[in-house]
Amino acid sequence: MAAAGSAGVHGAARPLMRLVTMTGAPILRQLHLEERLLRRTGDNWCVINHGTAPPTIVMGVSGRVSELVEIEPVLRDQVPVVRRFSGGGTVIIDQGTVFVTFICNKTAVAGLQPFPRDIMSWTSQLYSKVFNGFGEFHLRENDYAFNHRKFGGNAQSITKNRWVHHTSFLWDYDVKNMDYLKIPKRAPEYRLARNHTDFLCRMKEYMPSRSVFTDGIITALREHFSVESTDLETGPSDDEEFVPSTKLLSQKDLEEIVSSKESFRAQKVQA
Repeated sequence: MAAAGSAGVHGAARPLMRLVTMTGAPILRQLHLEERLLRRTGDNWCVINHGTAPPTIVMGVSGRVSELVEIEPVLRDQVPVVRRFSGGGTVIIDQGTVFVTFICNKTAVAGLQPFPRDIMSWTSQLYSKVFNGFGEFHLRENDYAFNHRKFGGNAQSITKNRWVHHTSFLWDYDVKNMDYLKIPKRAPEYRLARNHTDFLCRMKEYMPSRSVFTDGIITALREHFSVESTDLETGPSDDEEFVPSTKLLSQKDLEEIVSSKESFRAQKVQA
């Protein structure tokens, strides 16, 4: 493993990136950690989490629940719904999802402008190296795809001096879980009105193992960073001053949305 401060391709010292790997961490814990790393540290981080339980719906900070989630079956089956601190779309995640997050200072990657398209371009170039030889990888609009089928959804948040780019990769997925999500009104053009199963694919059909994927990420990162594994115990500790904005929506929140929809329908009928 490269040592901190080792020379890069052009002789300049590579910035340090701290690597955190987890297995089965609850998504709410992961997102709280990422927001803390973004806002309370000055380091560069890569967070990798293999799977989460139970199956959970995660929405972007400005997503409308009524437009994106089938609320009645979600309430019936008690599926958790989380609103994260970053933008992006809505996903349902489970043990078959692999999460990869980059949290970086604006100066961490030479020449990278801290704007959504620029960050997306850089991460897609990095992942093109990871997937080289395993499939026809493309950045399609804001998604990662093999050919025309999506396997990675992305979200970003940019602060004054730092940015975060996180991806939920579908190593595998349960088809029935997709029924909890509506097809969004603002779907990407390349979706072509396809349903979830026609639009999505599984990474396990293209790569031999999750460890091959993880090793590929670390190898690609070492072209830009000195990568150092970091135990969570040495990371930023919980403190009462930090209040994460990522929230678990309560059953009451969801029930109120259902009630307001039913009330609106009733008013339309009376009109």
